[in-house]
Amino acid sequence: MVLGVAGGSGSGKTSVVDKIVADVGADRVSVLRHDRYYHDLHHLPPAERMQVNVDHPEAFDDELFVAHVESLRAGRSVDTPRYDYTTFTRIDGFDRVDPRPVVLIEGILVFASATIRELIDVKVYVDADADLRLLRRLRRDVVSRNRTVADVLDQYERTVRPMHLEFVEPSKRWADVIVPRGVENVVGVDLVTSRVQSLLALRA
Repeated sequence: MVLGVAGGSGSGKTSVVDKIVADVGADRVSVLRHDRYYHDLHHLPPAERMQVNVDHPEAFDDELFVAHVESLRAGRSVDTPRYDYTTFTRIDGFDRVDPRPVVLIEGILVFASATIRELIDVKVYVDADADLRLLRRLRRDVVSRNRTVADVLDQYERTVRPMHLEFVEPSKRWADVIVPRGVENVVGVDLVTSRVQSLLALRA
């Protein structure tokens, strides 16, 4: 089965994914993160890379992503690309992901693509207030991705917020379950893991 977790940047998707994996069992879940599948921008000068709208659906190599989801669902291992978010380029090497009973895919735009959506059996949208999402993104990009506060705020105003309103927020209507407050919503996350476990039991 394929479980999809979507939500805005900084909404807490990763924490929810980690909790689901812990509860269902890492030996039963394969995880594919959509943000590893950005197009490689190595052909552009660094200054131009900063101007590319990486929050638009076209920024992702969905052809490869879909192929990998289908391979895992068919029981075949895949080699996922590695991406450097500070340089907007793919880097050498791959990470092997082996097939397991649950294929969990995560990303801001996985519900915005009809092709990806059709592959997902259970869709979970992690919701969070805009100010909290901005604070989390600011902390992450400055600390982990070597960005300046000015760069982060500029990108947020120029692409992150407009793309969230145009693509991410509307994709919430496709969700089977909406989890406000992310992993802090213990009841909501437990409902998801219970549903996954019951579906696995039916398919056993």
